[in-house]
Amino acid sequence: MVYTGAMSHSPRPPAAGAPDDAGKPVIWTVSVSRLSELFRHITPAYDHLARIEPLHLGFDEAARHIRERLAAEHCDVVIAAGSNAAYLKGRVAVPVVVAQASGFDVMQALARARRLSQRVGLIHYQKPMAELAEFAATFGLVIEQRTYVTEQDARAAVAELKAAGIEVVVGAGLITDLAEEAGLQAVFVYSAESIRRAFDDALEMARQTRLEAGRGRRAGARDADARRARRGLNDLRGESAAMERLRQAVMLYARSPATVLIQGETGTGKELVAQAIHRESPKRAASRPFVAVNCGAIAESLLESELFGHEEGAFTGARRGGHAGLFEAADGGTLFLDEIGEMPLALQTRLLRVLEEREVMRVGGTRPVPIDVRVVSATHCDLEARVREGRFRADLFYRLAVLRLALPPLRERVEDIPELAEWALKNALAALGARPHPNLAAEVRACAPLLAGHRWPGNVRELRNLMERLALFLAAEPLQALTPAFVLGVAPELAAGGPPPSAAVPAAAVAAAPPESLADVLARFGGQRDAAARHLGISRTTLWRRMKAGEA
Repeated sequence: MVYTGAMSHSPRPPAAGAPDDAGKPVIWTVSVSRLSELFRHITPAYDHLARIEPLHLGFDEAARHIRERLAAEHCDVVIAAGSNAAYLKGRVAVPVVVAQASGFDVMQALARARRLSQRVGLIHYQKPMAELAEFAATFGLVIEQRTYVTEQDARAAVAELKAAGIEVVVGAGLITDLAEEAGLQAVFVYSAESIRRAFDDALEMARQTRLEAGRGRRAGARDADARRARRGLNDLRGESAAMERLRQAVMLYARSPATVLIQGETGTGKELVAQAIHRESPKRAASRPFVAVNCGAIAESLLESELFGHEEGAFTGARRGGHAGLFEAADGGTLFLDEIGEMPLALQTRLLRVLEEREVMRVGGTRPVPIDVRVVSATHCDLEARVREGRFRADLFYRLAVLRLALPPLRERVEDIPELAEWALKNALAALGARPHPNLAAEVRACAPLLAGHRWPGNVRELRNLMERLALFLAAEPLQALTPAFVLGVAPELAAGGPPPSAAVPAAAVAAAPPESLADVLARFGGQRDAAARHLGISRTTLWRRMKAGEA
């Protein structure tokens, strides 16, 4: 075996607050043959910083051994090299640091090989090193490059070089073993310095992992709370026949694990219904995760990673150690896919496979992760029309729409408006620390004809936002009665284009009366979309859709 330690090196000192001996990071080194000896040579310099254990195994045997031990033991990081490391990365649930030979390592190894023969073979993992052409020309060296992925590839590459008259082969441990087995001379490419760098990286990764785990424990309760359905059947307000039918459908659908497609205009409460289905399910108790994602509000390049997760290094900016996607986060519970009609076709294919196979493959991964997730999706658009237009996969549509729910718009259940308005206004006043008038219910009923005459394109969300606007003025003037004239002064859009009555209205309300275009509203709020959406009584997604259509 030949390896060099060309540069003097001292392990990085532990960071402030590093764990004591009892809490040292746990590192497993995975190697066979020559690399094992190099690991053994380097390990003593790091014994005071980590608990390091060598595993003299490779590929499937190593992966199986690690998975079995992780069931009962803890490991922070695994160090491996070359094809062995690549094999493990997608198959074990622990970060894998890849020990890599530097360009200097390769040049040193080739220089040693040159002393043994004029013609040298270099077998590199996955792809050739294009930059070696200039090096070979400078030193008058003939270098035959080959690549490999599997052990069979490596054996074939060695045999091919031997048949071509090559006498010396440079490569990793597997390559040098196979070369010597074939009667060739071998030069090991890794140096002690490259392995030290891998140990340093492993210590840093372990430190970061433990810091994140600490933050995760502190935020665990918050995360669990955020991934819980807070709304249930009682939050589906209204006594109309349409709402009674909706509640009955929710109770019925909650008994089934089948997918549900919820269709309805913006603001009709699609996520509220999805949460109610989750909460009422006997197998999806409130403690189980409810995870929601808006497929139309996330860029396609990010949506894939958000849904399916990614492995470390899968793309530029990928999280170190990889990232579990929303399907994994929702395991055992419900995943709510809002605005499913906006999902790009390429991702529709991946989603269909997840629904059919009940397993998810992370971006850049090779190991499928089994999941138990109920998918509830929602859309404001006509999905069947999109299927006919070729914009949505027919097979995915039928897979998502085993059960269907159509939510009634507010204009089709006007008898529910007074109750909804009173409930929303009381909540808005309470949020401002103001008390409602004792006769608020009667005042709201007096305004009911005015409210019923509006088309409510934003549905319940628009009504709720209007009540928040009214609450602001009522809280500022506690003696002000809630009259139709007052409501029209604050919300002139209810007049359907007609002028507001000449009754007494707060000056601030009159100043706010002239209608504004979408561009005016955005400009008034300094481009802040959340504030503009609240003012207009629409969701942020609807605002984005209107901007995309060119209204702003």
